[in-house]
Amino acid sequence: MCSSDLEDTTDFTGLRALFINTTLKKKPEESHTKLLLNASANIMKEQGVTVEHVHMLSHEVPPGVMPDMTDEGWDRDDWPQIWEKVKAANILVVGTPIWLGEESSVCRVLIERLYAMSGELNDKGQSSYYGKVGGCVITGNEDGIKHVAQTLAFALNHLGYTIPPQADAGWIGEAGPGPSYGDKLDDGSRAGFDNDFTNRNTTIMTWNLMHLARMLRGGIPNRGNDRNAFDADVSLDRDNPEYRA
Repeated sequence: MCSSDLEDTTDFTGLRALFINTTLKKKPEESHTKLLLNASANIMKEQGVTVEHVHMLSHEVPPGVMPDMTDEGWDRDDWPQIWEKVKAANILVVGTPIWLGEESSVCRVLIERLYAMSGELNDKGQSSYYGKVGGCVITGNEDGIKHVAQTLAFALNHLGYTIPPQADAGWIGEAGPGPSYGDKLDDGSRAGFDNDFTNRNTTIMTWNLMHLARMLRGGIPNRGNDRNAFDADVSLDRDNPEYRA
């Protein structure tokens, strides 16, 4: 492979990544999940990806499956503003802690609100999530990384996100009370920072997200998945010269 080929496959300029932290910590600076999200975000920034973070509890986002929950009686809903960031991003990374083997309650609200936008279509008549890639970062001190990852990966994929290989990373300490990711230990080190398994998976996830997002520039062809065509009662299993998207 010549050097120009290598440059072509690692040109991530113009890509945007959104990292959403669904920690239960009210202050973003106290979040252990944010530290592991940062590990991924820093790799992307070094490669020219524009990175933005959203801390869910810094906003008022009520539960529900409507685009704007003020229409359902809530006094305030910041989701429409967050949605604009989601729409603009090529890459979405969801960060959550594990509680009782599951993602956080805040993370479930995020999934609900993403689902609320599943009726939004792009200019090809597809889900607006088509052409975007998704992954997840998980922290905690109890088992459940793979269980939470499969829940989040399925939800994102069902909505229209493309999930690259090995698109999850996480860290869990010893079961039960103990240090969380990034806590200072007696020897001055930080819990989890030198964990080879976590560092490897975080790196692989990050690069695969960037690679696939670059490959999906321009989106996914709309042959057979154009919802407008279905609404127009057009058969998508064959060519129809009468139909023009």
